[in-house]
Amino acid sequence: MTRVAAVDCGTNSIRLLIADTDGRSLTDVVRTMEIVRLGQGVDVTGHIAPEAMERTLRVAKLYAEQCTAAGVERVRFVATSASRDASNSAEFTTGIAGAFAAFDIVPEVVTGDEEAALSFRGATSVARAETPPPYLVVDLGGGSTEFVLGTATVDAALSTNIGCVRLTERHLHSDPPTAAEIHAAVVDINAAIDDAAAIVPFDRAGSLIGLAGSVTTITAHALGLTAYDAERIHGTELPVRTVEASCEALIHATRDERAALGYMHPGRVDVIGSGALIWRTIVRRVADVAGIETVLTSEHDILDGIALGLA
Repeated sequence: MTRVAAVDCGTNSIRLLIADTDGRSLTDVVRTMEIVRLGQGVDVTGHIAPEAMERTLRVAKLYAEQCTAAGVERVRFVATSASRDASNSAEFTTGIAGAFAAFDIVPEVVTGDEEAALSFRGATSVARAETPPPYLVVDLGGGSTEFVLGTATVDAALSTNIGCVRLTERHLHSDPPTAAEIHAAVVDINAAIDDAAAIVPFDRAGSLIGLAGSVTTITAHALGLTAYDAERIHGTELPVRTVEASCEALIHATRDERAALGYMHPGRVDVIGSGALIWRTIVRRVADVAGIETVLTSEHDILDGIALGLA
Protein backbone atom coordinates (compact mmCIF):
# COMPACT_ATOMS: atom_id res chain seq x y z
CA MET A 1 0.00 0.00 0.00
CA THR A 2 1.12 3.55 -0.74
CA ARG A 3 0.13 6.60 1.32
CA VAL A 4 -0.92 9.36 -1.07
CA ALA A 5 -2.57 12.75 -0.88
CA ALA A 6 -4.96 14.34 -3.36
CA VAL A 7 -5.88 18.01 -3.26
CA ASP A 8 -8.80 19.38 -5.27
CA CYS A 9 -8.97 23.17 -5.45
CA GLY A 10 -12.20 24.35 -7.02
CA THR A 11 -14.13 27.59 -7.32
CA ASN A 12 -15.74 27.36 -3.89
CA SER A 13 -13.70 24.92 -1.80
CA ILE A 14 -10.31 23.30 -1.38
CA ARG A 15 -10.31 19.66 -0.25
CA LEU A 16 -7.70 17.19 0.94
CA LEU A 17 -7.75 13.40 0.89
CA ILE A 18 -4.93 11.43 2.49
CA ALA A 19 -5.38 7.71 1.84
CA ASP A 20 -3.62 4.38 1.61
CA THR A 21 -4.10 2.76 -1.79
CA ASP A 22 -3.07 -0.18 -3.93
CA GLY A 23 -4.45 1.48 -7.08
CA ARG A 24 -7.76 -0.37 -6.88
CA SER A 25 -9.20 0.80 -3.57
CA LEU A 26 -8.70 3.53 -0.98
CA THR A 27 -8.56 3.55 2.80
CA ASP A 28 -9.14 7.07 4.08
CA VAL A 29 -6.73 8.56 6.59
CA VAL A 30 -7.86 12.20 6.33
CA ARG A 31 -10.71 13.70 4.29
CA THR A 32 -11.33 17.39 4.89
CA MET A 33 -12.66 20.51 3.20
CA GLU A 34 -12.49 24.29 3.64
CA ILE A 35 -14.60 26.89 1.84
CA VAL A 36 -12.15 29.48 0.44
CA ARG A 37 -14.16 30.88 -2.52
CA LEU A 38 -11.15 31.05 -4.84
CA GLY A 39 -13.50 31.94 -7.69
CA GLN A 40 -14.81 35.07 -5.97
CA GLY A 41 -15.57 37.51 -8.78
CA VAL A 42 -13.65 35.55 -11.47
CA ASP A 43 -16.72 35.38 -13.72
CA VAL A 44 -16.76 39.22 -13.86
CA THR A 45 -13.11 40.27 -13.46
CA GLY A 46 -11.29 37.37 -15.11
CA HIS A 47 -8.72 37.14 -12.32
CA ILE A 48 -8.38 35.71 -8.81
CA ALA A 49 -8.97 38.37 -6.16
CA PRO A 50 -6.01 38.99 -3.79
CA GLU A 51 -8.04 38.11 -0.69
CA ALA A 52 -9.26 34.87 -2.31
CA MET A 53 -5.69 34.00 -3.27
CA GLU A 54 -4.52 34.62 0.30
CA ARG A 55 -7.30 32.49 1.83
CA THR A 56 -6.55 29.58 -0.47
CA LEU A 57 -2.76 29.64 -0.06
CA ARG A 58 -3.15 29.76 3.72
CA VAL A 59 -5.20 26.56 3.71
CA ALA A 60 -2.84 24.94 1.18
CA LYS A 61 0.05 25.44 3.61
CA LEU A 62 -1.95 23.77 6.38
CA TYR A 63 -2.74 20.84 4.06
CA ALA A 64 0.95 20.47 3.19
CA GLU A 65 1.78 20.31 6.90
CA GLN A 66 -0.85 17.58 7.37
CA CYS A 67 0.67 15.60 4.50
CA THR A 68 4.12 15.79 6.09
CA ALA A 69 2.81 14.79 9.51
CA ALA A 70 0.92 11.81 8.02
CA GLY A 71 3.95 10.45 6.17
CA VAL A 72 2.51 10.95 2.69
CA GLU A 73 4.74 9.60 -0.11
CA ARG A 74 3.09 11.21 -3.14
CA VAL A 75 0.93 14.30 -3.62
CA ARG A 76 -1.09 15.54 -6.58
CA PHE A 77 -2.68 18.99 -6.50
CA VAL A 78 -5.41 19.62 -9.05
CA ALA A 79 -7.05 23.00 -9.66
CA THR A 80 -10.18 23.34 -11.73
CA SER A 81 -12.63 25.96 -13.02
CA ALA A 82 -11.57 29.21 -11.30
CA SER A 83 -7.90 28.59 -12.07
CA ARG A 84 -8.65 27.75 -15.70
CA ASP A 85 -10.55 31.02 -16.13
CA ALA A 86 -8.19 33.39 -14.29
CA SER A 87 -5.61 35.59 -16.01
CA ASN A 88 -3.34 35.38 -12.94
CA SER A 89 -3.41 31.58 -12.61
CA ALA A 90 0.42 31.50 -12.88
CA GLU A 91 0.68 33.47 -9.63
CA PHE A 92 -1.64 30.96 -7.99
CA THR A 93 0.29 27.89 -9.17
CA THR A 94 3.58 29.46 -8.01
CA GLY A 95 2.10 30.01 -4.55
CA ILE A 96 0.85 26.42 -4.37
CA ALA A 97 4.22 25.04 -5.47
CA GLY A 98 5.81 27.00 -2.63
CA ALA A 99 3.32 25.68 -0.09
CA PHE A 100 4.05 22.09 -1.12
CA ALA A 101 7.79 22.61 -1.70
CA ALA A 102 8.62 19.60 0.49
CA PHE A 103 6.91 17.35 -2.05
CA ASP A 104 8.37 18.98 -5.19
CA ILE A 105 5.06 19.05 -7.03
CA VAL A 106 3.75 21.22 -9.84
CA PRO A 107 0.07 22.08 -9.27
CA GLU A 108 -2.00 21.13 -12.29
CA VAL A 109 -4.69 23.35 -13.76
CA VAL A 110 -6.56 20.52 -15.46
CA THR A 111 -8.80 20.78 -18.48
CA GLY A 112 -12.52 20.24 -18.14
CA ASP A 113 -12.18 16.89 -19.91
CA GLU A 114 -9.56 15.64 -17.46
CA GLU A 115 -11.60 16.91 -14.53
CA ALA A 116 -14.55 14.93 -15.88
CA ALA A 117 -12.52 11.73 -16.23
CA LEU A 118 -11.12 11.99 -12.69
CA SER A 119 -14.56 12.67 -11.23
CA PHE A 120 -16.04 9.72 -13.12
CA ARG A 121 -13.46 7.31 -11.75
CA GLY A 122 -14.16 8.37 -8.19
CA ALA A 123 -17.95 8.71 -8.45
CA THR A 124 -18.72 5.38 -10.11
CA SER A 125 -17.34 3.54 -7.09
CA VAL A 126 -20.80 4.17 -5.58
CA ALA A 127 -22.50 2.03 -8.24
CA ARG A 128 -23.92 -1.25 -6.96
CA ALA A 129 -24.42 -4.51 -8.82
CA GLU A 130 -28.04 -3.53 -9.48
CA THR A 131 -27.17 -0.02 -10.71
CA PRO A 132 -27.86 -0.08 -14.46
CA PRO A 133 -25.10 1.24 -16.76
CA PRO A 134 -24.14 3.37 -18.56
CA TYR A 135 -23.67 5.86 -15.72
CA LEU A 136 -24.22 9.56 -16.27
CA VAL A 137 -22.04 11.29 -13.67
CA VAL A 138 -22.70 14.98 -13.00
CA ASP A 139 -20.11 16.90 -10.97
CA LEU A 140 -21.79 20.17 -9.94
CA GLY A 141 -19.07 22.58 -8.84
CA GLY A 142 -18.74 26.24 -8.01
CA GLY A 143 -17.67 27.43 -11.43
CA SER A 144 -18.31 24.51 -13.75
CA THR A 145 -20.41 21.37 -14.09
CA GLU A 146 -19.09 18.23 -15.76
CA PHE A 147 -21.29 15.69 -17.55
CA VAL A 148 -19.67 12.28 -18.05
CA LEU A 149 -21.19 9.10 -19.52
CA GLY A 150 -19.57 5.69 -19.40
CA THR A 151 -19.38 2.30 -17.75
CA ALA A 152 -15.87 0.99 -17.10
CA THR A 153 -14.37 3.98 -18.90
CA VAL A 154 -15.59 7.35 -20.17
CA ASP A 155 -17.52 7.25 -23.44
CA ALA A 156 -18.40 10.96 -23.67
CA ALA A 157 -17.85 14.03 -21.51
CA LEU A 158 -18.22 17.80 -21.48
CA SER A 159 -17.37 20.49 -18.94
CA THR A 160 -19.78 23.44 -18.93
CA ASN A 161 -19.44 26.90 -17.37
CA ILE A 162 -22.33 26.71 -14.94
CA GLY A 163 -21.77 26.38 -11.20
CA CYS A 164 -23.29 27.48 -7.91
CA VAL A 165 -20.87 30.38 -7.33
CA ARG A 166 -20.83 31.56 -10.94
CA LEU A 167 -24.62 31.67 -11.28
CA THR A 168 -25.19 33.17 -7.83
CA GLU A 169 -22.87 36.05 -8.69
CA ARG A 170 -24.38 36.40 -12.15
CA HIS A 171 -28.11 36.18 -11.38
CA LEU A 172 -29.33 35.40 -7.85
CA HIS A 173 -28.96 38.65 -5.90
CA SER A 174 -32.22 38.85 -3.92
CA ASP A 175 -33.06 37.02 -0.70
CA PRO A 176 -34.81 34.79 -1.64
CA PRO A 177 -34.23 35.06 -5.40
CA THR A 178 -37.01 36.60 -7.48
CA ALA A 179 -38.88 34.80 -10.23
CA ALA A 180 -37.08 36.95 -12.80
CA GLU A 181 -33.65 36.07 -11.36
CA ILE A 182 -34.52 32.36 -11.33
CA HIS A 183 -35.74 32.55 -14.93
CA ALA A 184 -32.52 34.23 -16.10
CA ALA A 185 -30.43 31.58 -14.34
CA VAL A 186 -32.49 28.74 -15.82
CA VAL A 187 -31.92 30.14 -19.32
CA ASP A 188 -28.16 29.86 -18.75
CA ILE A 189 -28.50 26.40 -17.19
CA ASN A 190 -30.58 25.04 -20.05
CA ALA A 191 -28.16 26.46 -22.61
CA ALA A 192 -25.30 24.62 -20.88
CA ILE A 193 -27.33 21.41 -20.69
CA ASP A 194 -28.08 21.74 -24.42
CA ASP A 195 -24.34 21.97 -25.08
CA ALA A 196 -23.72 18.90 -22.94
CA ALA A 197 -26.53 16.89 -24.53
CA ALA A 198 -25.05 17.55 -27.98
CA ILE A 199 -21.88 15.71 -26.90
CA VAL A 200 -23.06 13.38 -24.14
CA PRO A 201 -26.07 11.19 -25.11
CA PHE A 202 -28.31 11.55 -22.06
CA ASP A 203 -30.85 9.13 -23.54
CA ARG A 204 -28.35 6.27 -23.16
CA ALA A 205 -28.00 6.77 -19.40
CA GLY A 206 -29.11 3.86 -17.25
CA SER A 207 -28.37 5.73 -14.01
CA LEU A 208 -27.73 9.30 -12.88
CA ILE A 209 -25.04 9.87 -10.25
CA GLY A 210 -24.60 13.32 -8.72
CA LEU A 211 -21.66 14.54 -6.69
CA ALA A 212 -20.04 17.58 -5.04
CA GLY A 213 -21.24 19.86 -2.26
CA SER A 214 -24.48 21.15 -3.74
CA VAL A 215 -25.72 17.64 -4.53
CA THR A 216 -24.72 16.17 -1.17
CA THR A 217 -26.32 19.11 0.67
CA ILE A 218 -29.58 18.64 -1.27
CA THR A 219 -29.45 14.95 -0.36
CA ALA A 220 -28.97 15.85 3.32
CA HIS A 221 -32.13 17.98 3.07
CA ALA A 222 -34.07 15.15 1.42
CA LEU A 223 -32.99 12.75 4.18
CA GLY A 224 -34.08 15.20 6.87
CA LEU A 225 -30.66 15.18 8.54
CA THR A 226 -30.07 17.42 11.54
CA ALA A 227 -26.29 17.38 10.95
CA TYR A 228 -24.11 16.58 7.95
CA ASP A 229 -23.41 12.85 7.81
CA ALA A 230 -21.26 11.77 4.86
CA GLU A 231 -21.74 8.07 5.57
CA ARG A 232 -25.52 8.36 5.38
CA ILE A 233 -25.39 10.56 2.31
CA HIS A 234 -22.96 8.42 0.29
CA GLY A 235 -24.80 5.91 -1.87
CA THR A 236 -28.25 7.33 -1.15
CA GLU A 237 -30.74 6.63 -3.94
CA LEU A 238 -33.72 8.98 -4.04
CA PRO A 239 -36.79 9.26 -6.28
CA VAL A 240 -36.57 12.06 -8.83
CA ARG A 241 -39.60 13.79 -7.28
CA THR A 242 -37.98 13.79 -3.83
CA VAL A 243 -34.83 15.40 -5.25
CA GLU A 244 -36.89 18.04 -7.04
CA ALA A 245 -38.87 18.85 -3.88
CA SER A 246 -35.68 19.37 -1.84
CA CYS A 247 -34.24 21.56 -4.59
CA GLU A 248 -37.41 23.69 -4.62
CA ALA A 249 -37.30 24.17 -0.88
CA LEU A 250 -33.67 25.34 -0.94
CA ILE A 251 -34.14 27.59 -3.97
CA HIS A 252 -36.92 29.55 -2.28
CA ALA A 253 -35.52 29.58 1.28
CA THR A 254 -34.02 32.77 2.69
CA ARG A 255 -30.35 32.91 3.67
CA ASP A 256 -31.34 32.88 7.34
CA GLU A 257 -33.48 29.79 6.82
CA ARG A 258 -30.62 27.99 5.05
CA ALA A 259 -28.13 29.00 7.73
CA ALA A 260 -30.36 27.47 10.41
CA LEU A 261 -30.18 24.01 8.79
CA GLY A 262 -27.87 21.81 10.86
CA TYR A 263 -26.27 20.11 7.84
CA MET A 264 -25.51 23.37 5.98
CA HIS A 265 -21.85 24.41 5.78
CA PRO A 266 -21.60 28.17 6.47
CA GLY A 267 -19.69 28.69 3.23
CA ARG A 268 -22.50 27.14 1.22
CA VAL A 269 -25.40 29.18 2.60
CA ASP A 270 -25.30 31.88 -0.08
CA VAL A 271 -24.78 29.56 -3.07
CA ILE A 272 -26.92 26.49 -2.33
CA GLY A 273 -29.99 28.10 -3.94
CA SER A 274 -28.12 28.34 -7.22
CA GLY A 275 -26.75 24.81 -6.80
CA ALA A 276 -30.27 23.49 -6.17
CA LEU A 277 -31.57 25.31 -9.24
CA ILE A 278 -28.86 23.75 -11.42
CA TRP A 279 -29.42 20.25 -9.99
CA ARG A 280 -33.22 20.45 -10.29
CA THR A 281 -32.95 21.47 -13.94
CA ILE A 282 -30.43 18.72 -14.77
CA VAL A 283 -32.41 16.00 -12.99
CA ARG A 284 -35.60 16.98 -14.82
CA ARG A 285 -33.90 17.07 -18.21
CA VAL A 286 -32.18 13.71 -17.75
CA ALA A 287 -35.28 12.04 -16.31
CA ASP A 288 -37.32 13.22 -19.30
CA VAL A 289 -34.99 11.83 -21.96
CA ALA A 290 -33.55 8.75 -20.19
CA GLY A 291 -36.61 7.67 -18.23
CA ILE A 292 -34.71 7.34 -14.97
CA GLU A 293 -36.81 7.34 -11.79
CA THR A 294 -34.11 7.64 -9.11
CA VAL A 295 -30.86 9.55 -8.52
CA LEU A 296 -27.73 8.29 -6.74
CA THR A 297 -25.54 10.57 -4.62
CA SER A 298 -21.80 9.95 -4.29
CA GLU A 299 -19.45 11.39 -1.69
CA HIS A 300 -16.59 9.98 -3.78
CA ASP A 301 -15.48 12.23 -6.59
CA ILE A 302 -12.44 13.84 -8.22
CA LEU A 303 -10.42 13.46 -5.00
CA ASP A 304 -10.81 9.70 -5.13
CA GLY A 305 -9.97 9.62 -8.83
CA ILE A 306 -6.78 11.62 -8.20
CA ALA A 307 -5.72 9.41 -5.29
CA LEU A 308 -6.32 6.16 -7.18
CA GLY A 309 -4.11 7.40 -9.99
CA LEU A 310 -1.17 7.99 -7.60
CA ALA A 311 -0.61 4.35 -6.63
